[in-house]
Amino acid sequence: MKPPIGIRDVAVRAGVSVGTVSNVLNRPDVVAAATRERVLAAIDALGYVRNEPARQLRSGTARTIGLVVLDVGNPFFTDVARGVEEAASEAGHAVILCNSGESAGKERGHVELLASQRVHGVLITPVQSGAVSLRWLRDRGISVVLLDHPTAEADLCSVAVDDRHGGELAVTHLLAEGCERIVMVTGPAGIHQAAERHRGARDAIRLAGRSPDVLEVLPAPALNVACGLRAGEQLLARAVLPDAVFCANDLLALGLLQATVRAGVRVPEDLAIVGYDDIDFAAAAAVPLTSVRQPRHEIGRTAATLVIAESQSPAEHEHRHVVFTPELVVRESSRRPRRTRGPVHRGHSRAVTEIVEQP
Repeated sequence: MKPPIGIRDVAVRAGVSVGTVSNVLNRPDVVAAATRERVLAAIDALGYVRNEPARQLRSGTARTIGLVVLDVGNPFFTDVARGVEEAASEAGHAVILCNSGESAGKERGHVELLASQRVHGVLITPVQSGAVSLRWLRDRGISVVLLDHPTAEADLCSVAVDDRHGGELAVTHLLAEGCERIVMVTGPAGIHQAAERHRGARDAIRLAGRSPDVLEVLPAPALNVACGLRAGEQLLARAVLPDAVFCANDLLALGLLQATVRAGVRVPEDLAIVGYDDIDFAAAAAVPLTSVRQPRHEIGRTAATLVIAESQSPAEHEHRHVVFTPELVVRESSRRPRRTRGPVHRGHSRAVTEIVEQP
């Protein structure tokens, strides 16, 4: 394979110095018109493509942002990443995508790599709240925005969803469908989003005046389909099924749904299921899945816009905490026609920094 055409090759063909070629590329106004045309003709003839990343790294002005997510295989983060890339592209930035795999060690490694690449900013869904990686980045002058994770820190931007309210919506719906025994399949300890959804589920039980025993928690080691399948197998091994299962995300719910279909359990007649995120696969499941919808694309766009704005004008930047409001999308997996439906509780409000209704 031929080596790439370099700036020296252009200089030789045009009969000028390397410095002159550099001036044509970076400061064309200081080069005589005839010389400039000769250099541009050589560039065109040779097919030279400038090494933009190297130039930006030398100048310390790399137009790149990093994106660190919990699970790149989760369609929720795929849609968030699309929103990030769209906003970044409009601003002339590239995006480096990193997958922490819900591992704090991998997260730290990615953060150090992004810092070494001199990125303008980092969007991160941290594995744990209060991650030292965030402060480490900011101490090095790198803008940080928490993605899908709220914060109360005044000097840090965040974009999140009111997950507590989302959990309340899900369980309030199941109670209204007549469910008396509900299991919540949660994620790993320390995942903020799953913990908030669990808190919201407990809120719904309390606000309905029901015993806390109505809600049982079944932890899952990860937020993926395989763990949902295993949770379903555990529940199906019991002598008596619960009335409903609320899963901390759609991947868990889809795995659980797979287990029930294999076992011949009827959904929702024998077991109602509700997920969270409303990924595209939710509506296309064998039994269309009721889910709490998050504005995934807008979360990504908003976070990217904030981090680029801060990196360009850090002294004037006003930090924002944006909180989107989720909504419940009811489908066949939780509609129980043989049950008598009770009154629907609309939930209660909480103070947040900036509420954004879904578009």
